[in-house]
Amino acid sequence: MLGKQQPLKGDSSEMKTDEPLRAYALESACKDSQLRLLAGLVLYQKIIWMKALYQMDTSADSLEKYSKSPMPDFPAYDTNSSNFLLTGFPGLEQEYPWLSIPFSCIYAMVLSGNCLVLHVIRTEPSLHQPMFYFLAMLALTDLCMGLSTVHTVLGILWGLSQEVSLDACIAQTYFIHGLSLTESGVLLAMAFDRFTAICNPLRYTSILTSARITKIGLGILVRSFVFIMAPIIRLKFFHYCHSHILSHSFCLHQDLLRLACSDIRFNSFYALALVICTLLFDSMLIIVSYILILHSVLAIASREERLKSLQTCVSHICAVMVFYIPIIGLTMVHRFGKHLSPMVHVLMGNIYIIFPPLMNPIIYSVKTQQIRGRIQKWFSMKKE
Repeated sequence: MLGKQQPLKGDSSEMKTDEPLRAYALESACKDSQLRLLAGLVLYQKIIWMKALYQMDTSADSLEKYSKSPMPDFPAYDTNSSNFLLTGFPGLEQEYPWLSIPFSCIYAMVLSGNCLVLHVIRTEPSLHQPMFYFLAMLALTDLCMGLSTVHTVLGILWGLSQEVSLDACIAQTYFIHGLSLTESGVLLAMAFDRFTAICNPLRYTSILTSARITKIGLGILVRSFVFIMAPIIRLKFFHYCHSHILSHSFCLHQDLLRLACSDIRFNSFYALALVICTLLFDSMLIIVSYILILHSVLAIASREERLKSLQTCVSHICAVMVFYIPIIGLTMVHRFGKHLSPMVHVLMGNIYIIFPPLMNPIIYSVKTQQIRGRIQKWFSMKKE
């Protein structure tokens, strides 16, 4: 039977000597792991600080770059105090000094021609008749139309200014459209004058008395300038957030509506109804009056009398065509000519504004014998 193994003396002494060594090794290993952990923490902290510094540096660089970069231009949307840019003749900016010469001559003829007609009618007693009173109204309307647009058109061509304030633009819009309606009403009154003179010659002076002519003139003014006040006043309170570039050398109602971002339905419908009730209605009545005039003239037996009666209407027919043809042309260009060059729109707009005031004094000076004779007599007296 085996007994317990007795430990050797040498082994016990060796175990006693190894214990301190093992404790020292274990303590060294712990310190080494602590140092490594501490070094790792320090390294991690350094990495975090370096990353933070890098982010601060890059953000500072980006901020500096952003501050140095130019700020984008934003349009001024609150426009009640802003200006609008009028369009002259696109692509011909270098030719403005040359274009200013014919346009200056045209406006000089408009102003001088209409003033001459007014002066002849005022100073010649034989012309104090209903027909020439209406002609004086037409000349005064054309004169005011020229005065309301001359400063913007020639201002662009002379290089003075292409900008116009909102208030000045609204005022010009009011006068242009009001004078256009006035001219339409005066042409209708002149058609009534010709109808009365040919169809009721014996009652002509009793129908068209001075008091009645004055009432007709006041009625035309009220219809032209009072009824358009509502849409014109609303233009002041619109916000214009589109580019402030108008498509003509003057301000028009439809141009301002095109730039507005507010609710423009009232202005659109009101303007359409006003055009139908004035321009279209006037043109239809003028056509009806001439149908009745033609019917009465054809009933005259004498050929010479028929020609004489029709000759008194030639000047008025020419004035009607000079007024309505540019309006129809401008309407067609705006409605169906969106693909056309902007030059076509500008040209038609200038014809609409300038052509009737330019041509009416010429037509009546050439075709009306009384005015032509008085002008010839006046110039012959000046020469003497």
